[in-house]
Formats: sequence, structure tokens, C-alpha cells
Amino acid sequence: MTGAGPLAGPVLEAAMGRALELAAAAEEWGDTPIGAVVLGADGTVLAEAANEREKRGDPTAHAEVLALRAAAPVVGDGWRLTGATLVVTLEPCTMCAGASVLSRVAHVVYGADDPKAGAAGSLWDVLRDRRLNHRPLVTGGIRAEESATLLRAFFRARRSL
Repeated sequence: MTGAGPLAGPVLEAAMGRALELAAAAEEWGDTPIGAVVLGADGTVLAEAANEREKRGDPTAHAEVLALRAAAPVVGDGWRLTGATLVVTLEPCTMCAGASVLSRVAHVVYGADDPKAGAAGSLWDVLRDRRLNHRPLVTGGIRAEESATLLRAFFRARRSL
């Protein structure tokens, strides 16, 4: 895969729509509603996942990590996802931002900002840290209100239990 430039508009909107569907599914099994889709340089879906920390009993089973793991064998370039775009409903945390950098994705697209744990500019900026050897393009705010609404409803329901 080669990077022909960042994917745009309708492709990202559609991928975020799918990520939102995956996020809603995660809520059904008790996980925080976050979904992720990995797109190839041509916009094809390479992999997708939802949070599965509760489902798997695995603290690293974030949607982004699961999607990146699933995309790597599809690309066939070992672990490098050169030219790929990661689309996720919530700003990645430090672990997921680090996984994005290490997998060499070209572009990270997210919906809602995460002021408590975001590592794409809200709390930290791992994705654009000049000390690292790879810095993907970062685009935030794609369908942000839909992502935030899903998360707020989930946590509101949790607090009322």
C-alpha cells in the first residue's frame, strides 16, 4: 500500500457511520461504545472492531487496537499499515495513539474529543509528537456530536445503576 494522500469527505463520513454502528454494538455487551474502522489507501475497509474490554476481560481490547491487529494480516506487509486510515469514534488514548504510530498508519480520523484521556491533542498529543519517528495526519471532529451523544448516554445510564 502506498499513501496516495488522505481520504476525504464521503469515504470518511461512511467509515465513521460504520464505526458508530460498531460502537452501538459494544454497548450491547456492556463495553464503552467506541468503534473503529481501518481503511486502505483506496478507501476499502481492511478491518473493523468495537471495544471488547469487558467482553474479553482484556484491558488492551480497545476498538483501535483490535482493528489495527485485524488489518495487519490483510495488508500483507507484516505489521506496517502504510497508507491506511484509522477511523474511530473517540479521540485515541495514549495506548491507541501509540499503536497507531507504531503501525505506521497515514491518517487517524476521530469523532469526539476526549478531554480526560485523549492523546491526539486534548490531553496529550502522541500522534504529532515530533520526537517520534512517525506522525500520522490527524483529523478530529468527524460526526463528533453523534459520537459524544452515544458516549454521554452510555455513562448516564451507568451512573443511574
